[in-house]
Order: sequence, then structure tokens, then C-alpha cells
Amino acid sequence: MNKQERKDNLMPNNKPRYIRCYDNQGKSFDRYTVLFTGHYKQRTGGVFLYSAMSENPFHPQGFGQHGESLELIDSPKHAHLGKKINFDDLPDDCKKLVVSDYMDLWEL
Repeated sequence: MNKQERKDNLMPNNKPRYIRCYDNQGKSFDRYTVLFTGHYKQRTGGVFLYSAMSENPFHPQGFGQHGESLELIDSPKHAHLGKKINFDDLPDDCKKLVVSDYMDLWEL
């Protein structure tokens, strides 16, 4: 598989395939949480990665933080993360952050 085919597989329609997104609807400053899923743990020393962010993660008064865990943080339940949403429901700056992290993770 060449690089473009790999990218098309991992980012169909330019959207990350292996993520799960959550919105706690403003209950905390890190309103949005995105978990990176898929078989990548060999790239990260055996941990799962996630990002937590406000609506403006790049703004000086915004919030964007990366985290890692030995288990996916939404298993077996995800109520503490909020409502599961689609990637398209994230604010534009959150999408930019997620795509950037995803591209780095998968070396695209």
C-alpha cells in the first residue's frame, strides 16, 4: 500500500477513522475529549492517547491537553466524558488539533 492509499484508508473523506469524540456540554473547561483508537500502541510504548480541549484549544485562554492511559478511558462506560458525538460536531479548531495529532500518530 502506498502512502496515499494508506492515508485514504486512515482518513476517509479527510476525517480520522480511528477516533471517538465526546462532548460534556460545558460541564468543565475541557468540554471535548477525543480518544485515538486503532492498533497503534506499538508506536506509543503501549498506551492509548487522548486529547481534552475547550472550544478554542489554540487560544491563549483556551485549553488543549494530551493524555495517555493503559486502557481506553471510555471503557466500559463513558458517561464521565459526556455525550458521544461525531467528528463533524467538533468546533473547527478542535478538528484541526485532532487531525494534526492523528496525522502524527499514524505518520501520515
